[in-house]
Amino acid sequence: MGWMKDETGLEKNAANYVPLTPLSLLQRARDVFPDHLAVVYGPHRKTYAEYYARCTRLASALAQAGVAPGEVVATVLPNIPAQAEAHFGIPACGAVLNTINTRLDSDTIAYIFEHGEAKVVLADAQFLPVVEEAIAKMEGPAPRIIEVPDPHAGVPASGAHMEYEDFLASGDPEFDWIMPQDEWESLALNYTSGTTGRPKGVVYHHRGAYLMVMGTVVSWRMQLHPVYLTIVPLFHCNGWNHTWMMPLIGGTEVCCRDITAKAIYDAIADEGVTHFGGAPIVLNTIVNARDADRREFDHVVEVFTAGAPPAPATLAKIEPMGFNVTQVYGLTETYGHVTECYWKGGDWDALEGDARAAVKARQGVAMPMMDHITVMDADMQQIPMDGTTQGEIMIRGNSVMKGYLKNPEATTEAFKGGYFHSGDIALQHPDTYIQIADRAKDIIISGGENISSVEVEGTLMGHDAVSLAAVVAKPDEKWGEVPCAFVELKEGHSVDEADLIAFTRTKLAGFKTPKKVVFMELPKTSTGKIQKFELRKLAKDL
Repeated sequence: MGWMKDETGLEKNAANYVPLTPLSLLQRARDVFPDHLAVVYGPHRKTYAEYYARCTRLASALAQAGVAPGEVVATVLPNIPAQAEAHFGIPACGAVLNTINTRLDSDTIAYIFEHGEAKVVLADAQFLPVVEEAIAKMEGPAPRIIEVPDPHAGVPASGAHMEYEDFLASGDPEFDWIMPQDEWESLALNYTSGTTGRPKGVVYHHRGAYLMVMGTVVSWRMQLHPVYLTIVPLFHCNGWNHTWMMPLIGGTEVCCRDITAKAIYDAIADEGVTHFGGAPIVLNTIVNARDADRREFDHVVEVFTAGAPPAPATLAKIEPMGFNVTQVYGLTETYGHVTECYWKGGDWDALEGDARAAVKARQGVAMPMMDHITVMDADMQQIPMDGTTQGEIMIRGNSVMKGYLKNPEATTEAFKGGYFHSGDIALQHPDTYIQIADRAKDIIISGGENISSVEVEGTLMGHDAVSLAAVVAKPDEKWGEVPCAFVELKEGHSVDEADLIAFTRTKLAGFKTPKKVVFMELPKTSTGKIQKFELRKLAKDL
């Protein structure tokens, strides 16, 4: 940024200006919380002093392997300690962290390797075959593979590549971290889901991640030494930046490789988990857990949920079980959550049942690290805050991406008018709280009437037999398109199509009710989002 003078003639200098970076938080934790538990995964239990030393060895080993500042190091890892260490160790050698979705096919991974120009990839042994297949398809220089076995999960090494622990052992524990000289320097590269066309590379900077961490502590009402369960994949918005946050408050990160009801309940009961984030499907998993998978616990667990508005029926059931759920909202392009449904108390405290859950399902107001988040019309004018008028959510603040890697056209389009265009359709209540109506592509237009798939889904999930519901447009000769519901039933429950449609008629206008119901296991992404693009294909053929 250079040394800048203001009207006083005073200058920035090394004493009063230090670029913001989440790396500084682990350096502090090494000194302030050296003996406090930092990372837990079965028998793997590391203090902050040990965590810092392992991240330092990783940074050193990468530098010795020829990774230069500004170059990309990728990971194809689930939520295990190596993935947490990568969040500090990779940028500590000046490199850019590229966490890749473990569910992607080899073609897409090959594209990401080439587009991001990864020099090294840390690959979990379970996903090694798809990584090797991706590399075989590459035309340009391929990344070097460092293999990460997982004995705790019964995933052995293949023996074909250098193993992660040996790679760490080759690093210098006294390596001097390469800190950013400018907080605008790139910290991470995350690829969008790419459901249509190639995924876009979203670039994060150090400043945005640092401020995201600070804002989250305030919004989540956190105190020292929380115990955080990694349900959100660390390859998704870097786990909403929560791994970078833990050292700030001396938290313990409990790694969770496979997200099951049993794993969640065990972590709460055995490790004392106090916080986790997750999509609404995670809440559903907890609510519908088998008795054999449940455990007793005596404290309130704070939950951030995002990805889709949770059904009021789910929220109404989970809170009495000991979970306090806060709806948040964001995108890959915004480092994760940037709005929160801040609970205002007062009249809200008197709300019960569906009325309470309906308020909790709002996306809410801007979190403190953001500048301005609102809903605008097509001319980028503020919509009336009447709880009815709809527009697009517009976002401005420090925790917005630098832009899309090697895609200036998409970057310019996304930032048109000085705001990031979310693509999400929403309304605003008189108290300024934002509430998503739908993704623009998910709105169903039937006979000229707009139907919110979110509203229909919430109604369907109010039925006792329904576990999950997704509603998409089905082509119709008369109306253009009509709602088509795909429904996943709870274990041991049943309901037929006619009865379920009749149930929705008691709660929705006739034109909003599904005209077809298909019972099936819904296709989901690794973050628990329902893959509606797959369901649209099925609906076209019905």
